[in-house]
Amino acid sequence: MIHALLFDLDGTLLASDPLHAEAFIALFAEHGRTIDTAFYNARIHGRLNAEIFAEFFPDADGAAMAEAKEAAFRDLLGPSASPMPGLTALLDRADAQGWRTAVVTNAPRINAEFMLKAIGLADRFDTVVVSDECAAGKPDPAPYREALRRLDCAPRAARAFEDSPSGIRSAVAAGITTLGLRSSLPDIALRDAGAAASLADFTDPTLEPYLQRQSGADP
Repeated sequence: MIHALLFDLDGTLLASDPLHAEAFIALFAEHGRTIDTAFYNARIHGRLNAEIFAEFFPDADGAAMAEAKEAAFRDLLGPSASPMPGLTALLDRADAQGWRTAVVTNAPRINAEFMLKAIGLADRFDTVVVSDECAAGKPDPAPYREALRRLDCAPRAARAFEDSPSGIRSAVAAGITTLGLRSSLPDIALRDAGAAASLADFTDPTLEPYLQRQSGADP
């Protein structure tokens, strides 16, 4: 059986959510609306840009606002960033075990490629699934189902890593055991969304039993 590790991108592979919040706060201010990080975490985090701008600026050019926001985010991130602690070691382990890997993200492809290059991991994943290129985005299970299809992997043979409620719901609805990253939200919020457990990062000892079960040591 093929085993797979499926990763969200923002807030999971790197701690990028503060930069997204900063970009949204600035863009909302340009359009006469004041928001803060708490608002971002509660109302924006993990959602598709099309949904966000349709809700909060229904009369504006949502596509143009999304492009402006993502360009601002890339400027804030810059060409180099640190991956989440323990991520590179986990990918090395996946290579050694023969586990397939995928990135599954609501980010536009230009951002996904930019971020993966910034953390030096552009060539470390078997596939990158972008929600905009699927039938629906997270929280719909379509992006995770597409990743499983590309990797020829049964849901029970995969583990997913997510940091947002919408992403967790997407992976869980696809039948995948999902672990939450506490990069922006606390354990209770991640578990309430369906996460089996939560991790501080990929060095967290909570992770190991889930990897052991995946490798067949613990059915």
